Amino acid sequence: MTQFYAPEKSIGAMDANSAARLLVAASDITLVLDDKGVIRDFAVGGESFTKDREWLGQKWIETVTVESRPKVEDMLREAQNNSIARSREINHRLSSGQDLPIRYSAFQIGKSGRVLALGRDLRMISQLQQRLMEAQRTTEHEFLRLRSAETRYRILFQMSEEAVIIVDAHSLRTVDANPAAAALIETTSGKLVGRPLSDIFDVSARVAMEGQLESIRTIGRIEAVRGRLASQRECWMSASFFRHDEGAQILIRLTPVLDSAATRIPAVKTQVLRVIESLPDAFLVVDQDRKVLDANTSFLEIAELSSLSQARGQPLDRWLGRSNVDVNVLFSNLRDHGSVRDFTTIIHTDYGATEEVEVSGVAVPGDNPCYGLVIHSVARRGRQSQPQAEDQARSAEQLAELVGRVPLKQLVRETVEITERMCIEASLRLTGDNRAAAAQMLGLSRQSLYDKLRRYDLGDLPQDDSN
Repeated sequence: MTQFYAPEKSIGAMDANSAARLLVAASDITLVLDDKGVIRDFAVGGESFTKDREWLGQKWIETVTVESRPKVEDMLREAQNNSIARSREINHRLSSGQDLPIRYSAFQIGKSGRVLALGRDLRMISQLQQRLMEAQRTTEHEFLRLRSAETRYRILFQMSEEAVIIVDAHSLRTVDANPAAAALIETTSGKLVGRPLSDIFDVSARVAMEGQLESIRTIGRIEAVRGRLASQRECWMSASFFRHDEGAQILIRLTPVLDSAATRIPAVKTQVLRVIESLPDAFLVVDQDRKVLDANTSFLEIAELSSLSQARGQPLDRWLGRSNVDVNVLFSNLRDHGSVRDFTTIIHTDYGATEEVEVSGVAVPGDNPCYGLVIHSVARRGRQSQPQAEDQARSAEQLAELVGRVPLKQLVRETVEITERMCIEASLRLTGDNRAAAAQMLGLSRQSLYDKLRRYDLGDLPQDDSN
């Protein structure tokens, strides 16, 4: 601590009021103590943290917490020895039960033994320290969580029976590889790290594989591509692009091609698969949860998708059906009857376009049951129901002949009844005479549907049937 060089000359004489204002401005709290350590006066410069006159007449040592009392005694002793007491942090106990941390310095004034204690409020610093500790605890907790997760994934990565290699997306050098990949390539994991990925493939397959990996940066992933490893083993390669930290990496999965005759696909079956892929109508396979397992190019075109990865694993309801009722009716008939023909509905894309389509499907039982669906566009084929069109034309002609003979109000009522009857018949036909599903499709209650069935003499209902 440095003192003023000539306080008498630079500051001059100062009256008590000026000194009091200076002390209030220079500190958050100022205590005036007598030679017994009793508070005779005090002033608060900042936010008030004690009631008026609450401490007057009390000993300073009685206003602080137990652990702070030795510090108060030391400060009073040092100040009364005509020296400036070393700064210490004192905790006051407020009437609200909270602690008030104050850093005090004290010195004796005059010859009466009075001591002046100047304090700085440490609550803001205490709050910042508390936040820092909480942030540190949160950081440590997050670090432990990430380390635990990394350990689990590392164990899973090492124990996986599927060959997995992680490659830097820019240099195409191996970043990591699990033991299964090392065994497939007939080397060790340590020797794979840092090597160019092209080294693990046969010379004849390198150009094709590098071209596939270059294109992954734009399409995000590639499906199974067949190639030959440097160990002369045939394998399927699948790859996914992902970002990690500030860089990008590619996760590559290698699956050896099984050579046993039992697992080979006959040439005729291969041709069938090629035909399905080239069909002008959309073809897709969905699982029991109605999630897409595979689809041909025509489905991607009609749904306006750029790649199969956008459809695989997604629910079919995302694109097919006017509502959930359509899809529920379709799959209910597939489960009950095994097949469905020319089920009329719509297909809509993520861009808001819709198109009327007809769906034919079959249920495939087995250990992994699934459904095969063929979807073709009604508009593209120009398919119209000719008998229905003729019936509508006849109805229109009959109504036109009645103009002038029958009041307009009666014509409108009959037109509404004809349209209502046609819609009810269509809903019953689409739902396989499932009246609950038909009512939901039409937006009617079941009782309202039954009333209309009786009115139009449809469905062979008894007059008192209300269930």
